[in-house]
Amino acid sequence: MNFTGTLIGAVLGMWLTHNMLGALIGGALGFMFDASRQQQQRRRAPVQGGYVAPLFALIGAVAKADGRVSEAEIAIAERLMARMGLDQDDRRRAIDAFNEGKQPEYNASEVIDELRQWVGHRRDHAFPVIDVIIETVLAEGASPSPEKMALLRQLAFALRVSDMELMALMAMKGYAWNGGAGANRGYGGGHGGGGYVPPQRNAQGPDPYTVLGIQRDADERAIKRAYRKLISEHHPDRLGDLPEDMRRRAESRASEINAAYERVKSERGFK
Repeated sequence: MNFTGTLIGAVLGMWLTHNMLGALIGGALGFMFDASRQQQQRRRAPVQGGYVAPLFALIGAVAKADGRVSEAEIAIAERLMARMGLDQDDRRRAIDAFNEGKQPEYNASEVIDELRQWVGHRRDHAFPVIDVIIETVLAEGASPSPEKMALLRQLAFALRVSDMELMALMAMKGYAWNGGAGANRGYGGGHGGGGYVPPQRNAQGPDPYTVLGIQRDADERAIKRAYRKLISEHHPDRLGDLPEDMRRRAESRASEINAAYERVKSERGFK
C-alpha cells in the first residue's frame, strides 16, 4: 500500500498545529485517503486491463450454454474481432478468452462482474456490451435457448438494464415476445410458457411501443419522456473512446429509436 497521503497528512497536521496531536490527526486522514485510493484502483483493474478478455469469455460461455458451439456463433466472434480492429495481441487475448469461456462448468459470473466494473455507471456503455451478447444469443436464428437467455439476463441485471429495456433491445433485432396475455414475461421460453420467436416479416419494422419501452395506452407526455431518455442513453456521441464497431451499434439503435418514435407520433397525430 502507498502511504504518500498518510505522510503528507502528518506533515500538514504538524505544520498547521505545531504539535503531535495535529500530526496524528493529519496522518489518520491521510491514511484514510490512501486506503480509499487503493480500493478504487482495485475496482478499476478490469478497466485498465480492458474489456476484450471478459467480453469474449462471456461470448464463449453464451455460445456453449446450450451444449454446443455452432459455426454461426464462431463466425459472430470472428466478425466482432475484425470489426473491433483488434491488434495481434488483443486478438490472441480474445481467442484465448473465447476458448476459456466455452469450457464446461465455466463460471461466467466472474467475467460478468468484470464487465460490470468496466461499465461502471455508464449506461451508454452498458448497451453496446449487451448488444454484442444479444448478437451471440441470436446467432442461430431460432428462438434463443433458456440457458443463453439466463446469461443474457444475468448480464443485463449486473449492468442495471431492466427486463423491459432488454425486451426493447430484442425487439430492435426483430424478435417478439410470444408469452401471450397474462403470461409471465420470463425470458427464453423457460417461464410462463412463453419465449422469443424469430424475426417476423414486417415491412414496418419492430413494434415501436416495445422499442420505446412503453405501453400502448401511454399518453403523449409519457411517450416523449421515454423517447428523450432512450435517445440520450443510446446516442453514439456519448460513447467516448469505445471501438468504432460499438459506436456503429449505438448509431443503429438510435436510428431504431427515432424510427419508432416517428411511427408512434404519426399514429397518435402529435408533433
